[in-house]
Amino acid sequence: MPTSRVRRLAATALCAGTLALTGCAVLGPADSTGAGNGGEVALNESVPLLTPGQLTVCSDIPYPPFEFQQDGKTVGYDIDIVQRIADDLGAELSIVDSSFEAIQSGASLTGCDVNISSITITDERRQTMAFSIPYLDDDLVLVAPVGSGITDLESAQGKRIGVQQATTGEFFAEENGLDTVQFEDGGMQVEGLRSGSADAVLGNGSVLLYQLKDDPAYEVVETFETGEQLGMGISPDNALLLSFVNQTLLDMEEDGTLNESRVRWFGEEAAQ
Repeated sequence: MPTSRVRRLAATALCAGTLALTGCAVLGPADSTGAGNGGEVALNESVPLLTPGQLTVCSDIPYPPFEFQQDGKTVGYDIDIVQRIADDLGAELSIVDSSFEAIQSGASLTGCDVNISSITITDERRQTMAFSIPYLDDDLVLVAPVGSGITDLESAQGKRIGVQQATTGEFFAEENGLDTVQFEDGGMQVEGLRSGSADAVLGNGSVLLYQLKDDPAYEVVETFETGEQLGMGISPDNALLLSFVNQTLLDMEEDGTLNESRVRWFGEEAAQ
C-alpha cells in the first residue's frame, strides 16, 4: 500500500481531463463508465440524491480504521472521504450501519446513495454496482521487529509468521512456504507479534499499519503488491453522482487531504 501510492489515481492522472468520456477512471459496469461529464458537475443541486440535501452512505460499522465509533461519533478513513464528498455537494452526511453482505452485493444501494466499507473492487461486484476510482491500495505487508534480522520473504523462512485465518495474507504466506501461526483477527495477530508468539506478521497493510503506526519497535520490511484496491459503490443509474465522487477523490489527491487522511489513520508508511 505505501509504496505504490495507490495505483488507482496514478492511472487516473493520465486521463483526468477526459474522465468520463474515455471511461478510463470509472471502474464500473460497461454501461455506466461513459456517462457523466468528467466529474465537473456545474451545479451540485443537479446530482440526484435519494433524499434531497442529504448524502446517505451505507457502511459496516465497526471496522477500524475505516469506520468506527469514537467519542460518540463515527470516524475513520472512509468517513473522512464521504464527509468531504458531502461537503462538496453542500449536503448533510447521513451514515447507515448496514451488513457487509448487503454492501458488497449492492443490495444496500436501494436505501443509500453510496456504499463505502473497505470494499475491494472485483469483477463480480461490478456486475451489480458502479465503482469509483480506487482510493486505497490494500497490498500485503510483512512487519517485523526492528533489528530482528527479518528483512524479506527469504529471511522469514523458518520463522513463525503470524497471519489472520482465512485471509489473503494466510494464503500468500503458505504459497511462499512460510511457517504460519494463525490468529482469529487482526488485533490478536498484532498482539501475537508483541507477545513474541510470532516472529513477524503478514497481512493487509490497512489493518496492520493502523495498529502499529505509533510503535517504533516494528517496521514494514517488505510490501507485496497483490493488486487489491478499494472503491466506493454507487448505483449504475446515477452517473452524475459517480462523476462527482470521482472528481472529489481527484481533488483530495491534488490538494493533499487524501494523503493527510492516510497518514492520520495508517501512519507515515502510507505517506507519499
